Amino acid sequence: MIYTEFATFYDQLFDNALYNKWVNFVSNNVNKNDKILDLACGTGRLLVLMKKKGYDAIGADFSEDMLAIANEHLIEAGFTEPSLLNENMLDLSELGNFDVITCFDDSICYLNNLNEVEVMFKEVYGHLNRHGKFLFDVITPYQTDVKYPGYMYNFHDEDHAFMWTTYIGEFPHSVEHDLTFFNYNNEIKGYDEYSETHYERTYLAKEYQLVLYKVGFKNIKISSEFGEKEVDDQTTRWFFVCEKD
Repeated sequence: MIYTEFATFYDQLFDNALYNKWVNFVSNNVNKNDKILDLACGTGRLLVLMKKKGYDAIGADFSEDMLAIANEHLIEAGFTEPSLLNENMLDLSELGNFDVITCFDDSICYLNNLNEVEVMFKEVYGHLNRHGKFLFDVITPYQTDVKYPGYMYNFHDEDHAFMWTTYIGEFPHSVEHDLTFFNYNNEIKGYDEYSETHYERTYLAKEYQLVLYKVGFKNIKISSEFGEKEVDDQTTRWFFVCEKD
């Protein structure tokens, strides 16, 4: 995963209304006094909302660029205590334990294969307190195989432009997102161009379940629409709630 200028554009272009849905999903599945780790927290907007609701929450992300923006959002919201960690989700050995660990917005789909997914699930399981919960979402094979291929999105204003095109990926249930950003540079009276390719991969629901059970999780529940609906064959995103004994 490569994040440079993308972190700033991502923060500006993302639909912030979705963060309210994620925080509601969290609130519906955790206790008020739970200590929460938001893994792959990105620019920290969900973390800010959780803290505003009074949760004892910290964020972790592999991208220092994302964390820099997250820190700005926390300070703007009035949270000045240390709340961010630079961590790889495949190695959480330096962290303590939590009552709840969350990981949203396709983050798990950026892992390279199912073996890495298993490693990540083991890391999460090992850093949950007894009876702790793991909340996460992933896109579905319906999203990668039917909805995404050929998807295009373009955006522009006076200072920025953004082009997003998605193609079928190399592996089953995988896609490649070609992202190109243009940022107006006053010094050259022209646009700086930044391009990145992001790779996502998902698996069948039963494959996720098998790995979750293998590492020790119990009471695995899967839903759609941020926990508000049951899944069907056209669900584009699964929401998981998993418990540790």
